[in-house]
Amino acid sequence: MESVQEYSRKFEDIIDKIGQPIKPYIPAIARFLIVVTFLEDALRISTQFSDQLFYLERHRGFPKGISHFFLLGNVIAMFSCSLMVIARKHTEYAAGALFGVVVTQALGYGLIFDASFFLRNLSVIGGLLMVVRTYFQLAGRVLLIFLFVGFALHGTWSLSRAIASVIGFAACVMIAVGFKAKWSAMFLVLFLSVFNIVVNNWWSVDNAHMQKDFLKYDFFQTLSIMGGLLLLVTIGPGGMSMDEKKKAF
Repeated sequence: MESVQEYSRKFEDIIDKIGQPIKPYIPAIARFLIVVTFLEDALRISTQFSDQLFYLERHRGFPKGISHFFLLGNVIAMFSCSLMVIARKHTEYAAGALFGVVVTQALGYGLIFDASFFLRNLSVIGGLLMVVRTYFQLAGRVLLIFLFVGFALHGTWSLSRAIASVIGFAACVMIAVGFKAKWSAMFLVLFLSVFNIVVNNWWSVDNAHMQKDFLKYDFFQTLSIMGGLLLLVTIGPGGMSMDEKKKAF
């Protein structure tokens, strides 16, 4: 066990040395990635405003006027609060408002009972809670791992998918309990980087294809979850974790 811990410390030192040049910029990059899905969604709604109105009024039964207010409110909240998170201004209020956007969109678009959408958004909320840090770090860590629950439940099973799910789930559990959380978070960032490019490659789909918007949405949501994991790598798992308790002894 002592030799394993020694190798573990050496590996951590190597990772720290490799990442030293970009280390000062990681928190800013992480905050940007956490909110990038909201920025993309605000831009998409703005450029497809008439289509969004048609869907809400025709398929969701929104009265005219209410649909305009709903969309404009979401766009303004996503743009302004995302910029506040990036600039670290009134972060708690901004994160709370973005959490409200997640809930209202789930209700407005009728996606509240869609399991994949629900689990992914729990992970996005986890990233927002990591921004708040002080009181919600444990909750943020736990919610971040729901992406892999959604990954395991959604799609066709294969051997490679099963192996990836088991490894990913093990890393998620380590993050949730705060054991070697930085290692596990970095592993998931690397894993999700490859996964996102291979699976959510929206740029390779024809503009007229109906799947393009779904792939684009999933791509930017995954980036936001990666941002939460990067923030965890930077600030650590917090006081309520096995890593911090080990330091105390």
